[in-house]
Amino acid sequence: MSSSQDFKSMQEKIQSALVATTRLANQIAAEDVSFQRTSNPEVEEQLDETSGRLLALTSSLLKSATKSTDVKPPTIEDSDEIDVHWSRIVDVVDTLLEKADTCLDEYTGVIKRKSAPTDQPGPSSKKFRLENSMRRADVAKPQDSFEVKPDNFSNPPWKPILTTKPHALVSLEKSLKTFDDENGFTQYQHPYDAEIQVLEYPESVFQEKEAIKYQPVETTTATFVDTFEGVLDMLEELKTATEIAIDTEHHDFRTYSGLLSLMQISTREKDWIVDTLQPWRRKLEVLNEVFADPKIVKVLHGAYMDIVWLQRDCGIYIVGLFDTFEAAVALEYPSRGLAYLLKKFVDFDADKKYQLADWRIRPIPDEMFYYARSDTHYLLYIYDMMRNELLRQPSGKDLMLQVVKKSKDTSLRRHEIFNYDAEGGQGPSGWYNQLIRYSAGKYSKEQFSVFRAVHKWRDEVARREDESTVYIMNMSTLFNIARRMPPDPKALHSLLDASAPPITKREAFNLSKIINKAKADGETGPSVLDVIRGNNVTSTIGIGEVAKSVFPQLRIDDTEVLGTQDLVSQTSKLWGSIPMSSRWEEPSTIKTSRIAQFELPWAKFVKSGKILEEVVTRPHKPATKEEDVISLEPPAKVTPPVDDEFTLKAGLKRKAKTIESESESGEVDDTPSKPEPSRSASLGAEEIAVPDTDSDEERRIEKKARKRARREERRAKKLAKRAKEEAAAGAVKASGKGGNEDANEAPFDYSKAKSVLNASRASNNTPQAPKFNFNPYGTTAEGPKPARKMHGEKAGKSHTFKK
Repeated sequence: MSSSQDFKSMQEKIQSALVATTRLANQIAAEDVSFQRTSNPEVEEQLDETSGRLLALTSSLLKSATKSTDVKPPTIEDSDEIDVHWSRIVDVVDTLLEKADTCLDEYTGVIKRKSAPTDQPGPSSKKFRLENSMRRADVAKPQDSFEVKPDNFSNPPWKPILTTKPHALVSLEKSLKTFDDENGFTQYQHPYDAEIQVLEYPESVFQEKEAIKYQPVETTTATFVDTFEGVLDMLEELKTATEIAIDTEHHDFRTYSGLLSLMQISTREKDWIVDTLQPWRRKLEVLNEVFADPKIVKVLHGAYMDIVWLQRDCGIYIVGLFDTFEAAVALEYPSRGLAYLLKKFVDFDADKKYQLADWRIRPIPDEMFYYARSDTHYLLYIYDMMRNELLRQPSGKDLMLQVVKKSKDTSLRRHEIFNYDAEGGQGPSGWYNQLIRYSAGKYSKEQFSVFRAVHKWRDEVARREDESTVYIMNMSTLFNIARRMPPDPKALHSLLDASAPPITKREAFNLSKIINKAKADGETGPSVLDVIRGNNVTSTIGIGEVAKSVFPQLRIDDTEVLGTQDLVSQTSKLWGSIPMSSRWEEPSTIKTSRIAQFELPWAKFVKSGKILEEVVTRPHKPATKEEDVISLEPPAKVTPPVDDEFTLKAGLKRKAKTIESESESGEVDDTPSKPEPSRSASLGAEEIAVPDTDSDEERRIEKKARKRARREERRAKKLAKRAKEEAAAGAVKASGKGGNEDANEAPFDYSKAKSVLNASRASNNTPQAPKFNFNPYGTTAEGPKPARKMHGEKAGKSHTFKK
């Protein structure tokens, strides 16, 4: 199996695992976990343990992800801190996802990586960051001067824009037919579909020849083409070539659909840099006289997106493509990027910092011009080397045919457009994938409605202003607005980034109205779970489905599923054996008992996959008034407590109920406490018995033993204290002092006592302390730090001046 197939299979496995995990998380969130937490202590314990482990993993991942960056990771100790640090968490996740996208694009060849990995580790080179003026250039939008301006509101299907078809086997009129794709959408056929299908590559592709050395960059120059006359002159020279190298540069931040900003073309002798942002850019379709010529081999690296950009903006189609990325896959190179090939065959290190440059800048800086030229200047030499290496393999011809076939498939790619799906969120510009990606399953109906409304508003503004949706509002800000639902424009402004464009700030008032309307509509609108169910027809989310997804043994078809009446227990877990009302029960004549097997909705948190309950039905009796009323046994006669003397002691904490319940009379039982019976022994025959594992049983036994030890320790301390008090009382009695005072003293009458709260200090004979005025600015030996004088007063006399 080839490495590309290995990667594809691994990608499918990872994607299916992520989808299943996300779906399961949303299913668990839909269950009443709070109720299960409060009603089942074991579920609460497992939830706390799992939550702590997940929070620890999250903190560790955030710390690891920001280790080599300037971002400070947030520390998450409990679930409440997730909302506090949500924006910082989203920033870290966004950075990780962008890195993953870049790595995948480099691996698949969608973008060209500009630094090749070395076999031997060496000292890391200093990283130079691209200046902001080159990365986000403040230039006039070139699309405003196009002769044919982009239409961002056009309805599908997208029709090819070419007006002529050179080297045609089928006429242009017959080529532009529509068909229904695998998703049921109507699309136009590829104009050169027939020509590419029957294409026979030149014999030179299948012949091993000596590689033609490239021209030195120092002794040659590249021609910058920015006029249509220059295009025609270049075209005449290209017609004489047998192989040409092509590459493109693209910009997608300040435009909705993207801009083909530059095109590089090289032959064995010469290089051209074509400006594709000229108003007459549609006239570049004249290059089809060479690009569609089957006798000329067009060499590109990672042409997956170049094919689409050329036909979308210029109406250019490529017939006879040889993709060096597919050749690198067939040769099983450790890396498939262009930078690796440049390093391997040319020993050339490209500067990758210009990969994210704004290619709309005119005039093009010298360093960017050199970077663009290097992509195609060496590519024909690399093609010769890889062609020879392919043919030298034991199955060389088969490998070459494999590369040619995959190159054909790449050249058959078509540009497609889709309408914005406001309801379902499907499509490249839809919100559904973003919703699943950011795991927003906890959104309420109002929050979900606000999220969809703001996402739709962002798409409409981006289409109208011909800006990217990321430029209008990034996803972290969008999710933050949906979560907080700002009630007015002022609150909305506080949620916008400092780098938010003027367009977004100008539309804040209208956006605030949209948010308030969406919040009101969301009360009766669908929830996130409803949308997930609607988009996934095969999903059966309901009671017990979470358990089936976790425990495969519960999916047995012959498992008997009982009705609701069969699952109703005759005893209550809360009230015990107190008789229940039978007014609404239907007459039943079933007198036999059976074992019922069923799934609980919270089986995700119960380690046992099956729960057995022995349901014993009772013979039905006619409803009577006596049975409708809960009968309670008369309480036993309680002897009223005797008013004993007591002493109030200040500063003592109230005793726990467990100690007071041990001896109501104030005495302590010296006998050791008996071990409490296990909970399983107290369950009735009709109650649900959840089997515990050995680890749970051992944990409960240890917990009971610790409680028992603590009770014994408290009892011993109390006995020692009681013995000490009795010994002190005996000593006082033996001395004969005050022996009869307590017995002869009359009870204290609180009604004649003087007020303690309003008592005057002078009434006591105790000497009064001198009056002390507190100085907040003075220092004390043990007091707090003095207050700071705000106005810098100085010591000394002061005077109030009068007129």
